[in-house]
Order: sequence, then structure tokens, then C-alpha cells
Amino acid sequence: MWPPLLATRGVGGESAAHAHHAMHIVACIEGQLSVSTGNASWQSAAGLVTAPNVVHAIRAPGVEILLVFLEPESDAGVSLRAAINAPVRILTDVERDRIVRDAVPDALMRAPGADWTRDVVAMLSGSEIVPRRKVHPRIKKVIGLLRSMPPEADTSLESLATAVGLSPGRLMHAFTESIGVPLRPYLQQWLKLQRAAGGIASGMSLAAAAQAAGFADSAHMSRTFRRMLGATPSALRPRPS
Repeated sequence: MWPPLLATRGVGGESAAHAHHAMHIVACIEGQLSVSTGNASWQSAAGLVTAPNVVHAIRAPGVEILLVFLEPESDAGVSLRAAINAPVRILTDVERDRIVRDAVPDALMRAPGADWTRDVVAMLSGSEIVPRRKVHPRIKKVIGLLRSMPPEADTSLESLATAVGLSPGRLMHAFTESIGVPLRPYLQQWLKLQRAAGGIASGMSLAAAAQAAGFADSAHMSRTFRRMLGATPSALRPRPS
């Protein structure tokens, strides 16, 4: 199991002051970026990790960066938050180098992302990810089903409960207890965001990516991206370095 995660890599730009619920890791492949939190002065860094809902602005024009968004309520997110004793955790050059080494966004959003996330958390917090919960075996089956289903598939509570042999009420409880994110937000937000990001990264238009991910339209997708990530969908499109 890996946490709900989105990743992209490309040439950075400049963002106005904003906040989002997702934590994110921003690491320069080479060079430095500048970051400011609230009304604080700008500081230069090889990279950073933001706590949830922290107002911040980043300048990285012309600098290739790795950008990873992470669900703060996941085990990895909780463990990483313990390593942040300020609104933003500045990365050293050594930490940045370890984070970006062999970091391929498409792989991070799949099974290899588990090992990468564990390594990053261990490096920044000094300890392993501490699982707060045991994943119910039928919830593992639900996750597998969801990742293999097309967007138009029936993902209603009743349908998923029947597929894994649980009552709807038990499925809702076990999912939240196992994953740390309620089933409906997981379906409506992270799973769709991951699908949309994959489509955008592969060169699909925003309208096509929204449809492929199961959003009502590109406007709905954009609103979800802004609320969860503080960024527009096009910001996750890798740009030539």
C-alpha cells in the first residue's frame, strides 16, 4: 500500500501565495529555488516540504523540479509531519540529491512509490513510517479493484461492498480505519486526481484527462485540483527541461 500521491517533474515557475491541504515536496534537480511563507522574507533552498494548509509562495523559474503531493492523513504523511517543526521544512543539498535520485513521477504513483516514500520519510524524520493501522485484507482487495476499474465503472458503496463480501456500513468503517481516508473522498479526490495527472502527463488534453478520470468536466477537475493541491491541472504537465 502506498499513500495517495501525485508526482510530476519539469521546469518550474512562480506561484503566488497560496495554501492547500496536501503536503508537498518540491526538490530542485539542480540549483536552488526561493520560498516565502506568509509575510516572511524569501529564502533560497535546494528544496522544501510544506505542512498542510500553510500559506507559501515559490519561485523556481527555469529550474527543473520534482513536485510530489502527499495525503497528510496517510501513515507516510503523519510520519513526515513529525519531521516538520516549522510551516516549511527546508531541504539540504544532500537531502535533495537523495530525494530526486531515480525519482520517476510515473513510477512514484505506482508500486515503487512505496519504497521511495519510506526512504524519504526515514531520511527526513530519522525513523521508519509507523503504521497506525492494520489494513483489512478486503480493503486491500477494494484498492486493487479501484485501481483496475475504468472511470465509468460502478464504484457505488453497495457495488464495492458486494464485490468484497462486506456490508456497506462495514466497508465504510474498515476503509477509513485501514487507509486513514474515508472511501468517498478517496474515490472523488485522490483516485481521480491520480488518473487525471497520469493522463495530463501522457499528453492528453485537459478535457480528455478530465473525462478519462471520471470528472464531470474540465472545470470540475480544475476546481478539485485547486482545492486539494493549490495548483491548476496544467501546472502538473511536465515541461521540457
